[in-house]
Order: sequence, then C-alpha cells, then structure tokens
Amino acid sequence: MSQRSCLSVILAAGEGTRMKSALPKVLHQIAGLPMVAHVVKAAEAAGAGSQALVIGHGADEMRKAASKFAPKAETFVQEKRLGTAHAVLAARDAISKGYNDILVMFGDTPLIDADALTVARLKLAEGAAVVVIGFRPPNPTGYGRLIEKGGKLIAVREEKDCSAEERKIGFCNAGMMAVAGSQALTLLDAVGNKNAKGEYYLTDIVEIASGQGLDVVATEASFESALGINNRAELAQAEGIWQARRRHEAMLSGVTLIAPETVYFSHDTEIGADTIVEPNVWFGPGVKIATGAKIHAFSHFEGATIASNCEVGPFARLRPGADLRNKAKVGNFCEVKKATIEEGAKVNHLTYIGDARVGAGANIGAGAITCNYDGYSKFFTDIGEGAFVGSNSSLVAPVSIGKRGYIASGSVITESVPDDALAFGRARQKTIPGKAKELRERFASAAAAKKKAAGADH
Repeated sequence: MSQRSCLSVILAAGEGTRMKSALPKVLHQIAGLPMVAHVVKAAEAAGAGSQALVIGHGADEMRKAASKFAPKAETFVQEKRLGTAHAVLAARDAISKGYNDILVMFGDTPLIDADALTVARLKLAEGAAVVVIGFRPPNPTGYGRLIEKGGKLIAVREEKDCSAEERKIGFCNAGMMAVAGSQALTLLDAVGNKNAKGEYYLTDIVEIASGQGLDVVATEASFESALGINNRAELAQAEGIWQARRRHEAMLSGVTLIAPETVYFSHDTEIGADTIVEPNVWFGPGVKIATGAKIHAFSHFEGATIASNCEVGPFARLRPGADLRNKAKVGNFCEVKKATIEEGAKVNHLTYIGDARVGAGANIGAGAITCNYDGYSKFFTDIGEGAFVGSNSSLVAPVSIGKRGYIASGSVITESVPDDALAFGRARQKTIPGKAKELRERFASAAAAKKKAAGADH
C-alpha cells in the first residue's frame, strides 16, 4: 500500500439548500473544522497523498477555506451540475496523472472512517477495478441497494428501480468508492445519461466494469461513518457522534471526564493522561493540555497551552495565547489572553490578565487587571517573579513590576516598580466622624419628600 499512489477526488459542489445558509454546505463545521476538511483528513490518513476538490457554489469561498485545511489540493469547478460522474470528471486533469488508486468521496460525509477507505484501497491492490463502500442503515428506505452475486458486486440499484425482492436488501450504497487509476477515465467516459434526469451517474460504472469482465466488489463501513449531512439537524447529529467518539478516545487514553456528555472537544484538542475534566467544559481550537492538569467546571478554552499539574477554573476563560506553565493556577471568573503565567504563579479570582507575563510564584489578587488597551494599541505588562499584586489593582500598560514587588490593594499603577519595592497608587483615605449619620438623614428626607410629591400628583 505504501508504494501505491492515491488521489482523493472530493465532491463539494453542492449548494446545500436545505442548510438554509449562504455558507457552502461543506464549510459548516464539526468540532471547529469544516465538514470537507474532516473528509480530507480521513483521505490523508488512508494514504491519499493528493487531493482534488470539485467545487461549484461559493467557489471563491471554498478556495479560500481549502488554502487552510488542504493547501496542496487542486480545485476544479463543476460549471453545470449534471450528476456525480460528471462531477468526478471535472477533475479529469488530476485523474489523468496516473495514480494507482482513486478515492471518490463526498464533502458532506465528515464522519467517514479512514479504516473504511484503507480497506477499499486494499481491494484495489488485490486486483479489483471498482470498490463500492456500502453500509447498513437502520432503515434502508430511500437508499440505493448493492446487488451482489457470487461475492461480486453486479449493480447499484436505486430504490425506485428495485424489485420487491431487491428492496429487502439491507446493504446500501454509501456513495463513496475506490477505482483503479488505470481504469478510472475509461469507465467514467463510458457513463451515459439516458435516464429520467438526463444525468451522468457515478454508480453506473459498476455495471460497466462488470460488463467488461473487471472485478467489482463491495466493502462495508459503519452507518455512522457513511452519514451524509443535508440539514442542520443532521449537522448536530454528526457533531454528537464525533464528540462521543472523541470523549471515548480521551478516556481510554487516561483522561478523567466526570460528566463526559457535557465536555466538548475541538478537532485538534490535545489532552494528557491523568488530567481531570469536570462538567461543562468547552475546548475550542488550538488547545494543548499536558499531564496531570485539573480543569474545573464551566471553563472555556481557545488557543491555550496548559502545562503539567496546572489548575484552572471553575468559570475560567483562557483565550488565544494563554500559556500556563507547570503548577500555575487560574481560578474562578478569571480571563487570560496572550499572557504567560509562569510556574507556580496564581491568578485566583475575578481577574483579567492580557498581553502580560506573570512571573514564577507571583500572586495576583482578586479583581486585579492589566489595562492593556488604550483604544488604539495593545501594550505589555511584565510582573516579576514572586511579586504580589493586591486586590482590585489596575496595572496600566506598558508597565513592569519587579521581582518580589508588592502592590497595595486598590492601586492604579502607571509607573514601573523596582524589585522588592512597595507601591501605592491610590488617593489618601479621609475619615469624617458623624458624616455618615448626616448623609443618611439627608437622603431619607429627600426620599420622603419625593414620595409625598408623587402622592399629591395622584
């Protein structure tokens, strides 16, 4: 297999009108990644070193998206939608390059298992010319049936064309197939359009190949792997299946999920063994967590790195660029953005740290914030090793707090603080004996007068 070249032709030209969206259907996301990107990843995992994307609706948007998830893929536009065989032939230039194997896939089947594609390729290596991937849905109504005889596939029959006996067949067409590269264009060019819709159907190559004495077989994928997405309800169903798979995988790899059904992963989440994740945690794209971390409930992460033995949450938000080093702690109702929290540092509660470094062993008090934005530009705050920032302090960037510096609670710090210095940045307290009683009496009198006036109006 490793010596056989492979091209995946991914059909992604459909408008997806049932999605009720201006966004091309295959760009709707599962686990933070476009559906079609999941298909590309599965093809690559099955050994397809090259990809051809057949696009149509939203072509410019598709090309822009593909440049991120499949930068080396060739794109081909299907100008008119004349059937699946016609769509595959839009990629004629790519197919003609002489690949051993051609995988034909659909951009709206994001759960396809790479193993199912690998099995199909193995059948090609054993001599098959066409391999159709089938599945067994709970209810086969509406699906094309795979007609087999003597272990060979002889036809793919649309349900409306099936005999009563054929309708009893539960083995159905998943749409995807593998075709020998040496036979692909000959078979595709032989497909006609003499049917009610006047379209060129990819499934016709089964009977064409059989009629030429070529070997045609069917392989089986799970129902979930073959699930196609046509509307947002099915999109949510696919998301649920993907999440369930990923949670199961995480737990088998040594991660504790207290309430698995409430934890949501992204396509690229990395999470180490002996990490404990409490309920209602959301991992957005770009999150990496090392071993032994503890993630408390109701926390939200995106683009963050969490080192070993860190503790985060509950109700914490780590935004892109958050970098927590070993044994760092970010507590409840804290937000960290583009900031490094060094080893053993603590950001315990009700705090915002943005565009900053918090040195090893430093302690940030409740309600403290870095004031990093002046309405036009972002500025950096550097907090030294072992520093103490008192509660409700505002550090106005650019500013630095030296090693073991001490910031008094309630301070507004606008100038840098040297190592081991104590800084106050607040107005001097003034206490006036008896003034509170005078104020209460004045306020009560004013309130009574207002209430009396309101009554007189009625």
